[in-house]
Amino acid sequence: MQAERVVDFRGRTILRIIGLVVAVAVALEVIWLARHVIAWLVISLFLALALDPLVSLIQRRARLRRAPSIGVAYLLVIAVAALIGWTFLPKLVSETDGFVQALPGYTHDLTHGRGRLGFLETKYHIVEKVRQQVENGGAGRLLGLSGAVTGVAKSVISTIAAAVTIVFLTFFLLLEGRDWVERFYSLLPAGAQPRWRRLGHDIYRTVGGYVTGNLLISLIAGASISLVLIALGVPYAVALGLLVAVLDLIPLAGATVAGIIVALVAFLHSVPAGIIVVVFFIVYQQIENHVLQPLVYHRTVSLSPLAILVSVLIGAEVAGVLGALAAIPVAGSIQVVLLDFLRVRRERAVKSPATS
Repeated sequence: MQAERVVDFRGRTILRIIGLVVAVAVALEVIWLARHVIAWLVISLFLALALDPLVSLIQRRARLRRAPSIGVAYLLVIAVAALIGWTFLPKLVSETDGFVQALPGYTHDLTHGRGRLGFLETKYHIVEKVRQQVENGGAGRLLGLSGAVTGVAKSVISTIAAAVTIVFLTFFLLLEGRDWVERFYSLLPAGAQPRWRRLGHDIYRTVGGYVTGNLLISLIAGASISLVLIALGVPYAVALGLLVAVLDLIPLAGATVAGIIVALVAFLHSVPAGIIVVVFFIVYQQIENHVLQPLVYHRTVSLSPLAILVSVLIGAEVAGVLGALAAIPVAGSIQVVLLDFLRVRRERAVKSPATS
Protein backbone atom coordinates (compact mmCIF):
# COMPACT_ATOMS: atom_id res chain seq x y z
CA MET A 1 0.00 0.00 0.00
CA GLN A 2 1.47 3.32 -1.06
CA ALA A 3 1.84 6.04 1.49
CA GLU A 4 -0.15 9.17 0.98
CA ARG A 5 1.82 12.05 -0.46
CA VAL A 6 1.20 15.37 1.20
CA VAL A 7 2.12 18.57 -0.66
CA ASP A 8 2.56 21.55 1.62
CA PHE A 9 2.32 25.06 0.11
CA ARG A 10 3.82 27.96 1.95
CA GLY A 11 1.58 30.85 2.82
CA ARG A 12 3.81 33.20 0.82
CA THR A 13 3.41 31.01 -2.30
CA ILE A 14 -0.37 30.99 -1.96
CA LEU A 15 -0.38 34.78 -1.56
CA ARG A 16 1.79 35.16 -4.67
CA ILE A 17 -0.58 33.00 -6.73
CA ILE A 18 -3.61 34.93 -5.50
CA GLY A 19 -1.84 38.24 -6.21
CA LEU A 20 -0.92 37.06 -9.72
CA VAL A 21 -4.51 36.04 -10.47
CA VAL A 22 -5.84 39.37 -9.16
CA ALA A 23 -3.24 41.31 -11.16
CA VAL A 24 -4.17 39.46 -14.37
CA ALA A 25 -7.87 40.05 -13.73
CA VAL A 26 -7.29 43.76 -13.10
CA ALA A 27 -5.13 44.05 -16.22
CA LEU A 28 -7.81 42.37 -18.36
CA GLU A 29 -10.47 44.64 -16.89
CA VAL A 30 -8.37 47.74 -17.63
CA ILE A 31 -7.78 46.53 -21.20
CA TRP A 32 -11.51 45.95 -21.67
CA LEU A 33 -12.40 49.41 -20.30
CA ALA A 34 -9.72 51.07 -22.45
CA ARG A 35 -10.43 49.02 -25.58
CA HIS A 36 -11.46 52.11 -27.57
CA VAL A 37 -8.27 53.92 -26.63
CA ILE A 38 -6.23 50.83 -27.53
CA ALA A 39 -8.01 50.70 -30.91
CA TRP A 40 -7.16 54.37 -31.51
CA LEU A 41 -3.56 53.69 -30.57
CA VAL A 42 -3.33 50.75 -32.98
CA ILE A 43 -4.77 52.84 -35.83
CA SER A 44 -2.37 55.67 -34.99
CA LEU A 45 0.54 53.25 -34.97
CA PHE A 46 -0.34 52.00 -38.46
CA LEU A 47 -0.72 55.57 -39.73
CA ALA A 48 2.61 56.55 -38.17
CA LEU A 49 4.33 53.61 -39.83
CA ALA A 50 2.78 54.60 -43.16
CA LEU A 51 3.84 58.25 -42.82
CA ASP A 52 7.29 57.65 -41.35
CA PRO A 53 9.04 57.09 -44.75
CA LEU A 54 7.61 60.39 -46.01
CA VAL A 55 8.64 62.22 -42.83
CA SER A 56 12.15 60.75 -43.02
CA LEU A 57 12.44 61.75 -46.69
CA ILE A 58 11.40 65.35 -45.93
CA GLN A 59 13.75 65.47 -42.95
CA ARG A 60 16.65 64.18 -45.05
CA ARG A 61 16.07 66.24 -48.19
CA ALA A 62 14.93 69.52 -46.63
CA ARG A 63 17.28 69.18 -43.62
CA LEU A 64 14.54 70.07 -41.20
CA ARG A 65 14.05 68.97 -37.63
CA ARG A 66 11.67 66.14 -36.85
CA ALA A 67 8.66 68.24 -35.76
CA PRO A 68 8.67 70.59 -38.82
CA SER A 69 9.11 67.56 -41.09
CA ILE A 70 6.00 65.97 -39.56
CA GLY A 71 4.14 69.24 -40.08
CA VAL A 72 5.17 69.36 -43.74
CA ALA A 73 4.08 65.72 -44.17
CA TYR A 74 0.70 66.53 -42.62
CA LEU A 75 0.30 69.51 -44.98
CA LEU A 76 1.15 67.32 -47.98
CA VAL A 77 -1.40 64.69 -46.93
CA ILE A 78 -4.04 67.40 -46.38
CA ALA A 79 -3.21 68.94 -49.77
CA VAL A 80 -3.55 65.58 -51.54
CA ALA A 81 -6.83 64.88 -49.71
CA ALA A 82 -8.10 68.37 -50.62
CA LEU A 83 -7.12 67.81 -54.26
CA ILE A 84 -8.94 64.49 -54.34
CA GLY A 85 -11.93 66.06 -52.62
CA TRP A 86 -11.93 69.01 -55.04
CA THR A 87 -11.81 66.57 -57.94
CA PHE A 88 -14.41 64.07 -56.74
CA LEU A 89 -16.49 65.85 -54.09
CA PRO A 90 -18.71 67.85 -56.51
CA LYS A 91 -19.42 64.64 -58.43
CA LEU A 92 -20.04 62.76 -55.18
CA VAL A 93 -22.41 65.47 -53.93
CA SER A 94 -24.32 65.57 -57.20
CA GLU A 95 -24.62 61.78 -57.27
CA THR A 96 -25.83 61.70 -53.67
CA ASP A 97 -28.32 64.48 -54.41
CA GLY A 98 -29.53 62.59 -57.49
CA PHE A 99 -29.96 59.44 -55.43
CA VAL A 100 -31.98 61.33 -52.81
CA GLN A 101 -34.16 62.87 -55.50
CA ALA A 102 -34.67 59.46 -57.12
CA LEU A 103 -35.82 57.85 -53.86
CA PRO A 104 -39.47 58.98 -54.19
CA GLY A 105 -39.63 57.42 -57.66
CA TYR A 106 -38.11 54.19 -56.38
CA THR A 107 -40.61 54.19 -53.51
CA HIS A 108 -43.52 54.83 -55.88
CA ASP A 109 -42.47 52.02 -58.21
CA LEU A 110 -41.96 49.68 -55.27
CA THR A 111 -45.36 50.35 -53.75
CA HIS A 112 -47.08 49.80 -57.12
CA GLY A 113 -45.06 46.73 -58.03
CA ARG A 114 -43.30 48.41 -60.97
CA GLY A 115 -39.67 48.98 -61.90
CA ARG A 116 -36.66 46.82 -61.16
CA LEU A 117 -37.58 46.56 -57.48
CA GLY A 118 -41.26 45.89 -58.13
CA PHE A 119 -40.85 42.15 -57.67
CA LEU A 120 -40.31 42.79 -53.93
CA GLU A 121 -43.92 43.92 -53.76
CA THR A 122 -45.54 41.56 -56.27
CA LYS A 123 -43.86 38.43 -54.95
CA TYR A 124 -43.01 39.17 -51.32
CA HIS A 125 -45.48 41.99 -50.43
CA ILE A 126 -42.69 43.87 -48.71
CA VAL A 127 -44.66 47.14 -48.42
CA GLU A 128 -47.56 45.50 -46.58
CA LYS A 129 -45.15 43.77 -44.21
CA VAL A 130 -43.33 47.02 -43.41
CA ARG A 131 -46.64 48.84 -42.94
CA GLN A 132 -47.85 46.10 -40.61
CA GLN A 133 -44.71 46.28 -38.52
CA VAL A 134 -45.01 50.05 -38.23
CA GLU A 135 -48.69 49.84 -37.27
CA ASN A 136 -48.07 47.15 -34.64
CA GLY A 137 -45.27 49.07 -32.98
CA GLY A 138 -46.04 52.55 -34.24
CA ALA A 139 -46.18 54.34 -30.92
CA GLY A 140 -43.10 52.65 -29.59
CA ARG A 141 -41.20 53.32 -32.77
CA LEU A 142 -42.34 56.95 -32.78
CA LEU A 143 -41.29 57.45 -29.18
CA GLY A 144 -38.04 55.65 -29.82
CA LEU A 145 -37.18 58.03 -32.65
CA SER A 146 -35.70 60.57 -30.27
CA GLY A 147 -33.50 57.87 -28.78
CA ALA A 148 -32.29 56.90 -32.23
CA VAL A 149 -31.52 60.52 -33.06
CA THR A 150 -29.64 60.89 -29.79
CA GLY A 151 -27.68 57.72 -30.52
CA VAL A 152 -26.73 58.99 -33.97
CA ALA A 153 -25.64 62.34 -32.52
CA LYS A 154 -23.50 60.60 -29.91
CA SER A 155 -21.90 58.36 -32.54
CA VAL A 156 -21.09 61.38 -34.73
CA ILE A 157 -19.52 63.24 -31.81
CA SER A 158 -17.53 60.19 -30.73
CA THR A 159 -16.33 59.67 -34.31
CA ILE A 160 -15.10 63.27 -34.54
CA ALA A 161 -13.39 62.96 -31.16
CA ALA A 162 -11.75 59.69 -32.23
CA ALA A 163 -10.51 61.24 -35.49
CA VAL A 164 -8.98 64.23 -33.69
CA THR A 165 -7.40 61.96 -31.09
CA ILE A 166 -5.94 59.68 -33.77
CA VAL A 167 -4.43 62.69 -35.56
CA PHE A 168 -2.64 63.86 -32.40
CA LEU A 169 -1.60 60.33 -31.41
CA THR A 170 -0.09 59.81 -34.86
CA PHE A 171 1.80 63.10 -34.56
CA PHE A 172 3.31 62.21 -31.19
CA LEU A 173 4.14 58.67 -32.32
CA LEU A 174 6.02 60.13 -35.29
CA LEU A 175 7.71 62.67 -33.05
CA GLU A 176 8.66 60.50 -30.06
CA GLY A 177 8.35 56.93 -31.33
CA ARG A 178 12.01 56.51 -32.22
CA ASP A 179 13.09 57.98 -28.87
CA TRP A 180 10.93 55.46 -27.02
CA VAL A 181 12.40 52.63 -29.08
CA GLU A 182 15.92 53.87 -28.32
CA ARG A 183 15.11 53.99 -24.61
CA PHE A 184 13.96 50.37 -24.84
CA TYR A 185 17.21 49.38 -26.58
CA SER A 186 19.26 51.19 -23.93
CA LEU A 187 17.73 49.02 -21.21
CA LEU A 188 19.08 45.87 -22.86
CA PRO A 189 22.61 44.47 -22.38
CA ALA A 190 25.17 45.93 -24.78
CA GLY A 191 25.77 42.54 -26.41
CA ALA A 192 22.06 42.01 -27.14
CA GLN A 193 21.37 45.46 -28.58
CA PRO A 194 22.51 44.73 -32.19
CA ARG A 195 20.21 41.73 -32.37
CA TRP A 196 17.19 43.64 -31.06
CA ARG A 197 17.90 46.60 -33.34
CA ARG A 198 17.97 44.28 -36.33
CA LEU A 199 14.78 42.62 -35.14
CA GLY A 200 13.06 45.97 -34.65
CA HIS A 201 14.12 47.09 -38.13
CA ASP A 202 12.67 43.92 -39.68
CA ILE A 203 9.36 44.39 -37.84
CA TYR A 204 9.22 48.04 -38.89
CA ARG A 205 9.85 47.08 -42.51
CA THR A 206 7.19 44.36 -42.34
CA VAL A 207 4.42 46.46 -40.80
CA GLY A 208 5.25 49.68 -42.65
CA GLY A 209 5.48 47.92 -46.01
CA TYR A 210 2.16 46.16 -45.45
CA VAL A 211 0.34 49.35 -44.47
CA THR A 212 1.68 51.35 -47.40
CA GLY A 213 1.09 48.53 -49.88
CA ASN A 214 -2.43 47.87 -48.65
CA LEU A 215 -3.36 51.53 -49.05
CA LEU A 216 -1.98 51.48 -52.60
CA ILE A 217 -3.94 48.34 -53.51
CA SER A 218 -7.15 49.87 -52.13
CA LEU A 219 -6.65 53.03 -54.18
CA ILE A 220 -6.10 50.93 -57.31
CA ALA A 221 -9.29 48.94 -56.61
CA GLY A 222 -11.41 52.03 -56.01
CA ALA A 223 -10.07 53.92 -59.04
CA SER A 224 -10.44 50.96 -61.41
CA ILE A 225 -14.05 50.18 -60.48
CA SER A 226 -14.94 53.90 -60.70
CA LEU A 227 -13.58 54.04 -64.27
CA VAL A 228 -15.53 50.90 -65.23
CA LEU A 229 -18.78 52.25 -63.74
CA ILE A 230 -18.31 55.62 -65.45
CA ALA A 231 -17.70 53.88 -68.78
CA LEU A 232 -20.89 51.84 -68.32
CA GLY A 233 -22.91 54.87 -67.32
CA VAL A 234 -23.79 53.42 -63.91
CA PRO A 235 -24.83 56.19 -61.49
CA TYR A 236 -22.98 56.94 -58.26
CA ALA A 237 -19.70 55.63 -59.76
CA VAL A 238 -17.44 57.82 -57.62
CA ALA A 239 -19.29 57.04 -54.39
CA LEU A 240 -19.20 53.32 -55.16
CA GLY A 241 -15.50 53.51 -56.02
CA LEU A 242 -14.83 55.17 -52.67
CA LEU A 243 -16.82 52.40 -50.96
CA VAL A 244 -14.74 49.76 -52.76
CA ALA A 245 -11.49 51.49 -51.73
CA VAL A 246 -12.53 51.54 -48.08
CA LEU A 247 -13.83 47.95 -47.97
CA ASP A 248 -10.81 46.66 -49.90
CA LEU A 249 -8.65 47.59 -46.90
CA ILE A 250 -10.18 44.59 -45.12
CA PRO A 251 -8.19 41.53 -46.23
CA LEU A 252 -9.87 38.68 -48.14
CA ALA A 253 -13.53 39.50 -47.42
CA GLY A 254 -13.62 43.26 -48.00
CA ALA A 255 -13.32 43.20 -51.80
CA THR A 256 -15.97 40.46 -52.05
CA VAL A 257 -18.50 42.44 -49.99
CA ALA A 258 -17.77 45.55 -52.06
CA GLY A 259 -18.19 43.58 -55.28
CA ILE A 260 -21.61 42.29 -54.23
CA ILE A 261 -22.84 45.81 -53.37
CA VAL A 262 -21.53 47.35 -56.60
CA ALA A 263 -22.90 44.47 -58.71
CA LEU A 264 -26.39 44.92 -57.22
CA VAL A 265 -26.35 48.64 -58.05
CA ALA A 266 -25.10 47.86 -61.57
CA PHE A 267 -27.88 45.29 -62.12
CA LEU A 268 -30.44 47.89 -61.03
CA HIS A 269 -29.06 50.12 -63.77
CA SER A 270 -29.07 47.44 -66.49
CA VAL A 271 -28.49 43.72 -66.78
CA PRO A 272 -25.52 44.03 -69.21
CA ALA A 273 -23.84 46.52 -66.85
CA GLY A 274 -24.31 44.12 -63.95
CA ILE A 275 -22.81 41.22 -65.90
CA ILE A 276 -19.81 43.33 -66.96
CA VAL A 277 -19.23 44.49 -63.36
CA VAL A 278 -19.38 40.90 -62.07
CA VAL A 279 -16.89 39.76 -64.73
CA PHE A 280 -14.63 42.72 -63.95
CA PHE A 281 -14.62 41.94 -60.22
CA ILE A 282 -13.80 38.29 -60.87
CA VAL A 283 -10.90 39.23 -63.16
CA TYR A 284 -9.68 41.98 -60.86
CA GLN A 285 -9.81 39.69 -57.84
CA GLN A 286 -7.54 37.26 -59.67
CA ILE A 287 -5.12 40.05 -60.53
CA GLU A 288 -5.17 41.42 -56.99
CA ASN A 289 -4.79 38.01 -55.35
CA HIS A 290 -2.10 36.66 -57.68
CA VAL A 291 -0.20 39.80 -58.71
CA LEU A 292 -0.75 42.81 -56.45
CA GLN A 293 -1.06 41.15 -53.05
CA PRO A 294 1.93 38.81 -53.51
CA LEU A 295 4.04 41.84 -54.36
CA VAL A 296 2.99 43.39 -51.06
CA TYR A 297 2.57 40.45 -48.69
CA HIS A 298 5.40 38.20 -49.90
CA ARG A 299 7.97 40.98 -50.12
CA THR A 300 7.03 42.74 -46.89
CA VAL A 301 5.24 40.21 -44.70
CA SER A 302 6.45 36.95 -46.33
CA LEU A 303 3.43 34.96 -45.20
CA SER A 304 1.90 32.01 -47.00
CA PRO A 305 -1.75 32.27 -48.18
CA LEU A 306 -2.82 29.77 -45.49
CA ALA A 307 -1.12 31.80 -42.75
CA ILE A 308 -2.78 34.98 -44.07
CA LEU A 309 -6.23 33.34 -44.06
CA VAL A 310 -5.85 31.90 -40.56
CA SER A 311 -4.47 35.15 -39.13
CA VAL A 312 -7.30 37.21 -40.66
CA LEU A 313 -9.97 34.83 -39.33
CA ILE A 314 -8.48 34.89 -35.84
CA GLY A 315 -8.09 38.67 -35.90
CA ALA A 316 -11.67 39.18 -37.06
CA GLU A 317 -12.97 36.84 -34.36
CA VAL A 318 -10.98 38.59 -31.63
CA ALA A 319 -11.40 42.26 -32.58
CA GLY A 320 -13.75 42.52 -35.55
CA VAL A 321 -12.74 44.69 -38.51
CA LEU A 322 -9.81 46.23 -36.63
CA GLY A 323 -8.52 42.77 -35.80
CA ALA A 324 -8.78 41.72 -39.45
CA LEU A 325 -6.82 44.81 -40.50
CA ALA A 326 -4.10 44.25 -37.91
CA ALA A 327 -3.94 40.46 -38.28
CA ILE A 328 -1.49 40.25 -41.19
CA PRO A 329 1.14 42.71 -39.87
CA VAL A 330 0.89 41.16 -36.40
CA ALA A 331 1.34 37.68 -37.87
CA GLY A 332 4.27 38.95 -39.94
CA SER A 333 5.88 40.45 -36.83
CA ILE A 334 5.44 37.17 -34.92
CA GLN A 335 7.04 35.35 -37.84
CA VAL A 336 10.02 37.74 -37.75
CA VAL A 337 10.50 37.08 -34.03
CA LEU A 338 10.24 33.29 -34.46
CA LEU A 339 12.69 33.24 -37.37
CA ASP A 340 15.18 35.29 -35.37
CA PHE A 341 14.78 32.96 -32.39
CA LEU A 342 15.40 29.89 -34.57
CA ARG A 343 18.40 31.53 -36.22
CA VAL A 344 20.02 32.33 -32.85
CA ARG A 345 19.26 28.82 -31.61
CA ARG A 346 20.93 27.27 -34.68
CA GLU A 347 23.97 29.49 -34.27
CA ARG A 348 24.31 28.44 -30.62
CA ALA A 349 23.94 24.78 -31.62
CA VAL A 350 26.72 25.17 -34.16
CA LYS A 351 29.03 26.94 -31.72
CA SER A 352 28.46 24.59 -28.77
CA PRO A 353 30.16 21.47 -30.32
CA ALA A 354 33.11 23.57 -31.39
CA THR A 355 33.64 24.96 -27.92
CA SER A 356 33.27 21.54 -26.31
